[in-house]
Amino acid sequence: MAKKLGYEYFSMGDLRGQMAIEKRMTIDELNALGEKEDWTDRRADEIQTQMGKEKDNFIFEGRLSWYFIPNSFKIFLTVDVKTAAERTLKNRAERQDEKQVASTFEAEQAVLQRLASDKKRYLQYYGIDYTKLENYDITIDTTNLKIDEIAQIILDKIKAKV
Repeated sequence: MAKKLGYEYFSMGDLRGQMAIEKRMTIDELNALGEKEDWTDRRADEIQTQMGKEKDNFIFEGRLSWYFIPNSFKIFLTVDVKTAAERTLKNRAERQDEKQVASTFEAEQAVLQRLASDKKRYLQYYGIDYTKLENYDITIDTTNLKIDEIAQIILDKIKAKV
């Protein structure tokens, strides 16, 4: 998407993953710490807020980007848990911050745990539920789509909105 549009790309997952690596923990351990200490989320959220104020024409991937960058086109991507787990297993070598799992079942449990932790923290710190679809301009179920298909759907929706 970013390449097609000529935009910069930023990922909260990558940023938080780097934070976890710096603290010598997995992203799941960082999230668990975040349930007790808000700095793990606040630091990342300050970066989003600042970039939203200073920059235009960029793609920011993150569960709360819609909230911290309100003047934006907001897209919610969904996927079923099994597919999310399979994608996690396929890409695990690329993510040093991920807990290493050996099976689809373990990956599914890790996905569910992460989603629950995220939802808990965001409700606790901000009083928001990122899963409410009314927060977004569009929602796309990515379960049976390839990445280029998702990108094309988004581009078509953006063009239709402009």
